[in-house]
Amino acid sequence: MAKRLRMGFIGCGGNASGHVKRVLSLPEVEIVALNDVSQDSLDRMHERNPEVKGLPTFSDFREMLDAVEMDAVEISTPHTCHFEQIMESLDRGLHVLTEKPMVCTVAHAEQVIRKADEVGKVLMLSYQRHFDPGFRYIRNQIAAGELGEIQFVSAMQSQDWYRSQQGKWRQELALAGGGQLNDSGSHLLDIILWTTGLAVDEVSGYVENLDTEVDINSALSIRFTNGAIGNISVVGNSSGGMWEDITFWGTKAVIYLRNGHITYRSIHTGESFEPEGLPPMSDPDKNFVDAVFGRDEVQEPPICGLRVIELTEAAWESGRTGKPVKVVRSELR
Repeated sequence: MAKRLRMGFIGCGGNASGHVKRVLSLPEVEIVALNDVSQDSLDRMHERNPEVKGLPTFSDFREMLDAVEMDAVEISTPHTCHFEQIMESLDRGLHVLTEKPMVCTVAHAEQVIRKADEVGKVLMLSYQRHFDPGFRYIRNQIAAGELGEIQFVSAMQSQDWYRSQQGKWRQELALAGGGQLNDSGSHLLDIILWTTGLAVDEVSGYVENLDTEVDINSALSIRFTNGAIGNISVVGNSSGGMWEDITFWGTKAVIYLRNGHITYRSIHTGESFEPEGLPPMSDPDKNFVDAVFGRDEVQEPPICGLRVIELTEAAWESGRTGKPVKVVRSELR
């Protein structure tokens, strides 16, 4: 590989614009080409990031991969496109950073992980919360045993997703692969699994699509393999911006996370405090480049995407049948 990482972008919508901005700040990376099926999206990318004006642009991602020499790609496209784009890129020997959800079925998740292992390239998933100081603190506290054994997790996420996404691809099943649980809810499921290190045994869920093709509101009851239980609520028919409320109950302490504000409380003494000296902030793009150059481990490995879609598929099945569903855990690591 060249001293500078040559990177192409598959998908140039609003989300990709943020990735491009961060990549432009990395001196060892050179953006070499852009792809999007929409010329309007390419035009907006140029407006938001004038530095990429003049780069080759393509409406077909395969044409971009054929025409331009590169080492890596970042993927920010509708969810059901990810699988084909990841597999094609890995087949061509490229490192891949993909937006969430990684893919939309367990079978596809297993295939992309095996392909990345086969070709020996970095495959990374953009769950940016893995770099958030608050979530890193919570994960570290749980891993160190400061909360004791986790016994209960309660999580609620709400936003005006139902109205804000009407008429857009996120509410088209063929492009989205699912609804709010597979979109913003994907972050919520991941961060619970990642911070606690727990595996899910069974899920019982109610899922409401309202008048759309995809899930809008989901109410899930979870049993973890260690015996802990929990509730996860994903509300897509809310108002205003994003709101989240997550609580982790352990045998020694409780951590309350109220829309980003952390309170730590000892069960035995009742003492409460707001933690200081949180871990530093980073971002997926920097970690991706560092991992490609061998300077850091991947902080958002594809196994996280597999675990999330395992739970998501089981939740959808429970919502469809009205019965609890076992989460079949892949043997992939």
